[in-house]
Parts: sequence; C-alpha cells; structure tokens
Amino acid sequence: MHYTNTRNQTPRRLTASALAGIGGLMLAGAINTANAEVVQESLETDHLTLSIERMADGFEHPWAVAFLPDGRYLVSERSGQLNLIDPESGEASTLEGMPEVSSRGQGGLLDVVLHPDFKGDGGENDWIYFTWSKPEGDNSLSALSRVKWQGNQLGEVEHLFEQDRASGPGRHYGSRLAWLPDDTLLMSIGDRGSEPPRAQASDDHAGSTLRLTATGGVPDDNPFVDDDDTLDEIYSMGNRNIQGMTVMSNGEAWASEHGPRTGDELNRIEAGNNYGWPDASQGNDYATNEPIGEDSLPGMVDPVYVFEGRFAPAGLAEVTSDAFGEWEGNLLAGGLGSEKLLRLRLENGSVAEEELILDGEIGRIRDVRQGPDGIYLLTDDPQGGLYRLAPTHP
Repeated sequence: MHYTNTRNQTPRRLTASALAGIGGLMLAGAINTANAEVVQESLETDHLTLSIERMADGFEHPWAVAFLPDGRYLVSERSGQLNLIDPESGEASTLEGMPEVSSRGQGGLLDVVLHPDFKGDGGENDWIYFTWSKPEGDNSLSALSRVKWQGNQLGEVEHLFEQDRASGPGRHYGSRLAWLPDDTLLMSIGDRGSEPPRAQASDDHAGSTLRLTATGGVPDDNPFVDDDDTLDEIYSMGNRNIQGMTVMSNGEAWASEHGPRTGDELNRIEAGNNYGWPDASQGNDYATNEPIGEDSLPGMVDPVYVFEGRFAPAGLAEVTSDAFGEWEGNLLAGGLGSEKLLRLRLENGSVAEEELILDGEIGRIRDVRQGPDGIYLLTDDPQGGLYRLAPTHP
C-alpha cells in the first residue's frame, strides 16, 4: 500500500475536474498519513501477539473515529474540524460546513457515528451524526446534530437536540453516541461539572443518558414518557460523565464513566435505572480526598465494575472480529490519564477477567473502535494519533 505524506508539503496540483470532484474539502496539511509506522512489532498478551501501527498523526486533540464503507475514515478534532482520511492515497482533508463549537476545556466537536444503514451511495440514510458543545452566550450546551454525506462533501447540517439548560463552558459534556438494535440512539450527557446534584434532577438532562429517534425525537417507549416530573428523553440518570459507550452484539448497552478522584465505573445501561451520582459513588473529593456519597443506596444501581486507581475512562468497544480469537465478545476500555487499554471479559453480567493490554505505549487513549481490519485507538494530544492493533499470531 502506498501513502503520500501531506504534512509540511505543498499540496499536489489539481485539475479543474478534480477540484469539482472534491467540492467542500480543504487539504489538511498538518495531518501526517505517511506510510503506517510500526510502533511495536510484537506485543505479547495472554491470548494474542499484536502489532501496533500508527496510521496517522498530527490531529489536534482528536475525539472520535468513524469508518466509511469505502475504506476511508472520519476523525473529529475538539477544535471543530472533521477530517476525511484516505488510507490508500494518504490524503487528509478537512470537511467544510461544520458548526462553530465551544472548544474551551473539554468542549468542542466530540463523537461521530454513522447511521446504522449508511451505504455511502447518496441514499436516504447517509447521515453522519455528531455531538458538540454548542456556544450560548458565555455558556454552552451538549448538542446533537447530523449532516448528509454527499460523496466527498457535507450537505446541510440538521440540528436534532440540545440539552435543556446551558452551563459554564469547559467540563463534563459526556457526548458518546451508540445505536441500539431498534435504530434508536443513546447519547450521554455529563453533569457539567459545577453542580453534581443535577445528575439526580429528573427535570434536567445533565448527568444522564438519553434515548432519541434518528431524527432527534422521543421514542414512544422511553422509560419516563408518562412521568410528568421527568424529561421524556432521559433513559438513565445519575451518570457523572460517560465518555465510553457501546452497544454489544447481543443488544446490551455498556458505558465507562468518569468518577471524581478514583471511582471510575463500568455500567450496563438499562432503561429507567439510576446509577447514583453523586449520592452513591466509589470516588473521593478532589480537594479533601474524602469519600463522596455512600458506597451503595437503595433504588440506585451499583457499578458492575470499578476500575483500579485513577483510570480516567474514554472509549469503549466490543471486539467483534473473529480474527482476535478468544478476545471476540470482550470489551476494550481506554484510559486517558492512566494511558491504559484494558481487556474485560464479561460473564453473566459481571467482569470475569481483566487484562492490561497497553500501559503508556501510545499515550492518552480517547477513543476505541472495532475497525474493518483491526482495533483502532485515538490519542488525545495536541498532536494526537490514530493507531491500529492487529493480531500477528493466534
């Protein structure tokens, strides 16, 4: 496979017909998609020997990767850029037409997923969904929008949902997306940081997961649609800041959630559940290091698993490829501050086995995705990279 390095080079000249073909794209000269670099040729794990390759780098705090059917992929950056990467040609381009984001602190352009029936041929379901922190005066909101994919460019953006109350910018947006088997969409919203009790307020979207239709509406069977005291979009509450979420092949939704100082959780997200924050928590206060809330409370769901130490979870994916042998059906959980990748084997709704796969080899792991030819990881850094894990021996 041949790659062309577009970083620090003058972009190649394009003919008029070629320029017409790429429409609303700009060459993203800072992104390096040169020959995939082997970072580690042989990484031994309990069941597999893996290679680690850097597929691209030079992203400004990337947040999510999504794979197009034609082999290209999209990478979002917190600064508001949505990048189109062609691994065959090595060309990296920034797609024009995305909204202006509030990129202070943890905010910006965040998760990106494709419609479940995305074909890439211009059909009715060729939608790209994305979450972002929407500016509102001096404050900001967690928001969901979608944009039609038109071959090599974006159509008009449709704004689907925004949380009911703006907050000071910069913290705890949540913003992971995951499709359920019935083509409804889960979206996490963090507690927004400054007022943790909002996660227990049923008239506030903060600190919850939402379940929405593909057009941003409320499904008729949401758990609280008949409860006048609870917002209809809410699917679960008491969630501090979910930044890893996936729906497994069996239809179960799982999420990795930031605690405060320790107390990071893995939860199975189910309709109507209250996961406790901040009344029930395994974490400690940042200033005093004293426990926050109770370990467990009636009517609130205990975490399935509490990560050791300060894991700082972000990115969660099920291994669905049989190329990974005994890993198939396991979860992979990424860590930011810990710079770890963990493999979690589930059994009867519990974590039966944990294995440390990466421990600082690539840096802060922001996103974890099962790709068409391996497991892909994005690192959160001013010059973040996209990495691929692939088995070399069973």
